[in-house]
Amino acid sequence: MKAVIYTRVSTKREEQESSLERQKETLLSWAKELKFDVVQVISEQHSGYDLAREGLFQMLDIIKKEKVEVIVVQDDTRLGRGEAKLAVIHQLDRMSCQIYSKQHSGPLELEAGESTVLHIIAKVEELQRKMMNQKISWGMQRAIREKGYDPSKNLKNRGLGGRDRKEVPIEQIISLKKKNLTFEEIAATLKGFGYDISRATIHRRYKEWEKGLAKSEMEDQP
Repeated sequence: MKAVIYTRVSTKREEQESSLERQKETLLSWAKELKFDVVQVISEQHSGYDLAREGLFQMLDIIKKEKVEVIVVQDDTRLGRGEAKLAVIHQLDRMSCQIYSKQHSGPLELEAGESTVLHIIAKVEELQRKMMNQKISWGMQRAIREKGYDPSKNLKNRGLGGRDRKEVPIEQIISLKKKNLTFEEIAATLKGFGYDISRATIHRRYKEWEKGLAKSEMEDQP
């Protein structure tokens, strides 16, 4: 499995710097025992109560780009303290990235209270997604009633041989993208309404729309 090693200390005192080096050496050795493929070692000196950490954002970016499956830490406090720690753990869970803690000699074990908080956060997000999905559904139904919207009209290649062009509700995709949803989240949302569209297809159609918009704006310029 691909892994990232994350080490952190709170201050830049000399003894803290040596602690940072010890964490790195210990975790590299442990990751080797676990046969993890370490793609990056991230070390930083920053307060765990602060989420505005360069190393933290670097870690999340690498997870996404390299499809990292595991984060290896000395203990859960290295990820953060208090609410910041829970926020980081929740984000890693959303990215399907496991946390291995040397302190626990394996996957991170949360305290009961922390697990409860994360469960509540997940439920709230699920409710928000359902509410957004319902709002989209109402909007689509209203468009059908008021404008006679017919998604099948988008299938330009139908009957011309080859694979039919997938039915894609581009207006809904644009609307969801403006709400800062990822293409993966948009795909999951639309599947709830019977649109079996991959993230890649949504990404491609959205880029086609952007190019068309840019071309139109250029043509409108004097």
